[in-house]
Amino acid sequence: MIEEIISETEGKMKKTVEFFRKELSTLRAGRATPAMIEKILVDYYGTPTPIHQLATISVPEARLLVIQPWDKTQIVAVEKAISKSDLGIHPQSDGHLIRLAVPQLTEERRNELAKVIRKKAEEERVALRNHRRESNEFLKDMGKEGEVSEDDRDRGLEEIQKLTDKHIAEIDKLLAAKEKELMEV
Repeated sequence: MIEEIISETEGKMKKTVEFFRKELSTLRAGRATPAMIEKILVDYYGTPTPIHQLATISVPEARLLVIQPWDKTQIVAVEKAISKSDLGIHPQSDGHLIRLAVPQLTEERRNELAKVIRKKAEEERVALRNHRRESNEFLKDMGKEGEVSEDDRDRGLEEIQKLTDKHIAEIDKLLAAKEKELMEV
C-alpha cells in the first residue's frame, strides 16, 4: 500500500518536472526554436488552433523561424496571431511563408526573462511540495487508523521526502541551465 502511494507521488512529481521542462522550452532565449510559438493559437475558421497543427515550422538559421501554412489562405490569420502574442517578434510574409527573425536579447529583457523563469521554478517547487504534503497526510492518516505500522509510515514519509528533494534538485538544475542559456550573448 505504501509503495503504491510512493509510486503515485513519484509519477505526479515527474509530470510536474516535465511540465516545467516544456515551459522552459517555450521561453525565447535569443535562439529560434519551434517551441517558442507552439502555444500560439490561430483563429482557423472560427476555431482556435495551435499553430503547429496548421503549418510546417522550420529553423533554417539560429535566429530565424520559417512558418509555412499548409492552407495559404490562412497566412494572414497566422500573422495576426503571432502579432497578438507576447513574443515581441513581428512576422514578415511573402504570401507563401512567414519569417520570424528572432532579435538579439537586450540585457534588460534577459533579466526580465530570468525573473519569469525563477517565478515558474518556484511555482513548480510549490507544486512538488503540495504532492509531498498530500502523500504525507495520507500516510499519517493510515498510521492513525492502524492500517500501517509506525515504522512503515515513517519509512514512507522519509521516501517521499527523498523524492521531493530529488525532483526539486532537478527543477533547480533545469533553472540554472536555462538562466545560463539566457545570459549567453
